[in-house]
Amino acid sequence: MTLSLTESAREILDGPHTAVLATANADGRPQSSVIFVKRDGDSVVFSTVEGRLKTRNMRRDPRVSLLVSSDPGRYVEIRGRVEITPDPEKVLLHEMYARYMGGATPPPEPEAERLIVRIVPEKEYRRPPAA
Repeated sequence: MTLSLTESAREILDGPHTAVLATANADGRPQSSVIFVKRDGDSVVFSTVEGRLKTRNMRRDPRVSLLVSSDPGRYVEIRGRVEITPDPEKVLLHEMYARYMGGATPPPEPEAERLIVRIVPEKEYRRPPAA
Protein backbone atom coordinates (compact mmCIF):
# COMPACT_ATOMS: atom_id res chain seq x y z
CA MET A 1 0.00 0.00 0.00
CA THR A 2 1.56 3.29 -1.09
CA LEU A 3 1.28 6.43 0.96
CA SER A 4 1.65 10.16 0.59
CA LEU A 5 4.70 11.66 2.25
CA THR A 6 4.10 14.04 5.13
CA GLU A 7 5.04 17.69 4.86
CA SER A 8 7.89 17.06 7.31
CA ALA A 9 9.30 14.28 5.10
CA ARG A 10 9.02 16.52 2.03
CA GLU A 11 10.92 19.30 3.80
CA ILE A 12 13.75 16.96 4.77
CA LEU A 13 13.99 15.48 1.27
CA ASP A 14 13.84 18.87 -0.44
CA GLY A 15 16.45 20.49 1.81
CA PRO A 16 20.10 19.71 2.49
CA HIS A 17 20.38 16.13 3.69
CA THR A 18 22.33 12.88 3.79
CA ALA A 19 20.66 9.71 2.51
CA VAL A 20 21.48 6.07 3.23
CA LEU A 21 19.82 3.21 1.34
CA ALA A 22 19.53 -0.24 2.95
CA THR A 23 18.95 -3.37 0.88
CA ALA A 24 19.14 -7.07 1.77
CA ASN A 25 21.98 -9.26 0.54
CA ALA A 26 21.19 -12.75 -0.72
CA ASP A 27 22.12 -14.19 2.69
CA GLY A 28 19.73 -11.76 4.42
CA ARG A 29 22.42 -9.47 5.83
CA PRO A 30 21.90 -5.74 5.38
CA GLN A 31 23.83 -3.71 2.82
CA SER A 32 23.95 0.10 3.09
CA SER A 33 24.95 2.77 0.58
CA VAL A 34 25.19 6.54 0.88
CA ILE A 35 23.37 7.93 -2.18
CA PHE A 36 22.06 11.15 -3.73
CA VAL A 37 18.25 11.25 -3.76
CA LYS A 38 15.52 13.63 -4.76
CA ARG A 39 11.82 13.69 -4.20
CA ASP A 40 9.53 13.23 -7.18
CA GLY A 41 6.01 13.83 -5.88
CA ASP A 42 5.48 11.21 -3.20
CA SER A 43 8.29 8.99 -4.50
CA VAL A 44 12.04 9.22 -4.06
CA VAL A 45 14.38 8.64 -7.00
CA PHE A 46 18.08 7.97 -7.37
CA SER A 47 20.52 6.87 -10.04
CA THR A 48 22.54 3.66 -9.98
CA VAL A 49 24.37 1.30 -12.31
CA GLU A 50 23.39 -2.18 -13.46
CA GLY A 51 25.49 -4.84 -11.76
CA ARG A 52 26.22 -3.04 -8.48
CA LEU A 53 25.49 -4.97 -5.31
CA LYS A 54 22.61 -2.70 -4.28
CA THR A 55 21.12 -3.09 -7.78
CA ARG A 56 21.38 -6.87 -7.67
CA ASN A 57 19.82 -6.83 -4.19
CA MET A 58 16.91 -4.63 -5.32
CA ARG A 59 16.25 -6.80 -8.38
CA ARG A 60 16.09 -9.88 -6.14
CA ASP A 61 14.10 -8.19 -3.35
CA PRO A 62 12.53 -4.79 -4.12
CA ARG A 63 11.94 -3.93 -0.45
CA VAL A 64 14.24 -1.16 0.78
CA SER A 65 14.67 1.30 3.61
CA LEU A 66 15.90 4.85 3.01
CA LEU A 67 17.11 6.97 5.93
CA VAL A 68 17.37 10.70 5.17
CA SER A 69 18.76 13.00 7.86
CA SER A 70 19.06 16.77 7.95
CA ASP A 71 19.43 19.01 10.98
CA PRO A 72 20.78 17.26 14.07
CA GLY A 73 18.10 14.94 15.38
CA ARG A 74 15.78 15.37 12.37
CA TYR A 75 15.28 12.49 9.95
CA VAL A 76 12.79 10.47 7.98
CA GLU A 77 12.93 6.77 7.24
CA ILE A 78 10.99 5.64 4.21
CA ARG A 79 10.29 1.97 3.71
CA GLY A 80 8.92 0.82 0.41
CA ARG A 81 9.45 -1.04 -2.82
CA VAL A 82 11.52 0.00 -5.80
CA GLU A 83 10.71 0.28 -9.46
CA ILE A 84 13.78 0.20 -11.73
CA THR A 85 13.84 1.72 -15.22
CA PRO A 86 16.65 2.33 -17.73
CA ASP A 87 18.23 5.78 -18.02
CA PRO A 88 20.30 5.41 -21.22
CA GLU A 89 20.80 9.17 -21.58
CA LYS A 90 21.91 9.39 -17.92
CA VAL A 91 19.47 12.25 -17.36
CA LEU A 92 19.01 11.64 -13.63
CA LEU A 93 22.76 11.21 -13.09
CA HIS A 94 23.40 14.65 -14.63
CA GLU A 95 20.56 16.17 -12.61
CA MET A 96 22.02 14.78 -9.38
CA TYR A 97 25.49 16.11 -10.20
CA ALA A 98 24.00 19.53 -10.92
CA ARG A 99 22.14 19.45 -7.62
CA TYR A 100 24.73 17.91 -5.28
CA MET A 101 28.09 18.45 -6.95
CA GLY A 102 27.79 22.13 -7.86
CA GLY A 103 27.13 21.44 -11.53
CA ALA A 104 30.22 19.27 -12.00
CA THR A 105 30.24 16.89 -14.94
CA PRO A 106 29.92 13.23 -13.92
CA PRO A 107 32.97 11.08 -14.69
CA PRO A 108 32.83 9.17 -17.97
CA GLU A 109 31.08 5.80 -17.74
CA PRO A 110 31.12 4.49 -21.30
CA GLU A 111 30.19 0.93 -20.34
CA ALA A 112 27.80 1.75 -17.48
CA GLU A 113 24.10 1.00 -17.86
CA ARG A 114 22.52 3.78 -15.79
CA LEU A 115 19.20 3.12 -14.09
CA ILE A 116 16.58 5.22 -12.34
CA VAL A 117 15.35 3.69 -9.10
CA ARG A 118 12.03 4.93 -7.75
CA ILE A 119 11.16 4.17 -4.15
CA VAL A 120 7.40 3.95 -3.71
CA PRO A 121 6.77 4.63 0.00
CA GLU A 122 4.75 2.18 2.06
CA LYS A 123 5.72 3.36 5.56
CA GLU A 124 7.24 6.53 6.96
CA TYR A 125 8.91 7.12 10.30
CA ARG A 126 10.26 10.49 11.33
CA ARG A 127 11.96 12.35 14.11
CA PRO A 128 10.68 14.37 15.65
CA PRO A 129 7.49 12.33 15.47
CA ALA A 130 4.21 13.87 14.41
CA ALA A 131 2.40 15.81 17.14
